[in-house]
Amino acid sequence: MLKTLCSKLRRHHHLLLRKTLLPNILKPYYYRYLENTLLPDTMKTMDESDVGISCYISNLPGFRGILKQRYSDFIVNEVDLDENVVHLNSLEAPKECSENKDVNISDQLNRSYVTEIESFRSLAGNSDADKLKAFIDELNSGADVSDESIVLSPSSDKSHRTEIHNFFKERLKFLVTDTIDGVEDQSKCVRVRLNNDRNNGRGRYSRKRKDRNDKRYDSRGSDSWPGHLGKFLRFHLFKENKDTQEALNVIAKMLGVQLRSFGFAGTKDKRAVSTQRVTVFKQQASKLAALNKRLIGIKVGDFCHVKEGLLLGQLYGNRFTITLRGVSAESEDIIKASAVALGKHGFINYFGLQRFGSSSVPTHLIGAALLRGEWKAAVSLILDPREGDILCYFTLSIILLFFSTLSQLLNMKVLFPNIFNKNILYYVCL
Repeated sequence: MLKTLCSKLRRHHHLLLRKTLLPNILKPYYYRYLENTLLPDTMKTMDESDVGISCYISNLPGFRGILKQRYSDFIVNEVDLDENVVHLNSLEAPKECSENKDVNISDQLNRSYVTEIESFRSLAGNSDADKLKAFIDELNSGADVSDESIVLSPSSDKSHRTEIHNFFKERLKFLVTDTIDGVEDQSKCVRVRLNNDRNNGRGRYSRKRKDRNDKRYDSRGSDSWPGHLGKFLRFHLFKENKDTQEALNVIAKMLGVQLRSFGFAGTKDKRAVSTQRVTVFKQQASKLAALNKRLIGIKVGDFCHVKEGLLLGQLYGNRFTITLRGVSAESEDIIKASAVALGKHGFINYFGLQRFGSSSVPTHLIGAALLRGEWKAAVSLILDPREGDILCYFTLSIILLFFSTLSQLLNMKVLFPNIFNKNILYYVCL
């Protein structure tokens, strides 16, 4: 069967060769590879002795068992920096307090803001302070100024404009600012408007808002997130038979956010039942809680808002609950003695073959070449055809050409400008 498959692949690649528009320079390298074989012998399976694992730490006799026969045999609970074991206790979002709701802008405007205007006068001068006072008075009068704005005096000092932006963010949160071009060359002006665009113009059917002079508003200064809430929502992620990245990818797509919005202290095993802490930037608990009805093998809960997101390494450790099946030993006493020793002395975290990759070229060999500064050897380990690989004509030809005639490959940037970076290829081959 393998010979038949190999023969079909050869015929298929010869057909590609006749019809391809690639340069003839690639053909010899491709034929040279076909003369050998597409299916070389399988590499010897790596064992512990190949990576220096040769003995037990304990002097107790060992016994055999099956680990992770089922994913539910391996339960992982994260332990936070306060040494609390993380469990999923509640799927419900906390009830919104009245202070959590958006504050009505009209309630904020029932003031004269005398103190704030005088502070702004010392920052921006009398002219701009008078403009601001008149604008706030107009807002208080009940006039429709949703599309109105005021433009402050031109300033070429970026740090001064930044101070003005920060003033409105901290003191007058119902107003939002952006920067526009001034009348004079190289001059900039700060524009001020009412912050009634809660969605920042990012809804599915919304358009970017403009003022009456058809100048687009820059919404980067707008921040409608409640000031009393931390900008990160922390929750407990419970998952079954999924790795951390896979679970967060599913949640990110459902929320319509990017994966980088999430933070976590460490990745957990895929073939396991695990619970860990996760943070996400500027999301409401109710929105995540609603996902539980649609998620499969994933649950989220125990929500709270915090000021900082989680970073890798911000954990005390993990608590493992492990089930061994098919246990066999010379006697039951050996198993009991091992259990007593484990409870008394603990266990050094297992460092086994799972740390060395599963491909025909172990990743630790690539890492060792990089540490020794052997750049060409590292690139060769990554790009060389591997045991059992059946590569397409184009990919295989490029790899062989890379190592056979480097100078010709460097000139291929002219033919494939969007694929090759001459500087990078030259650097890695020095």
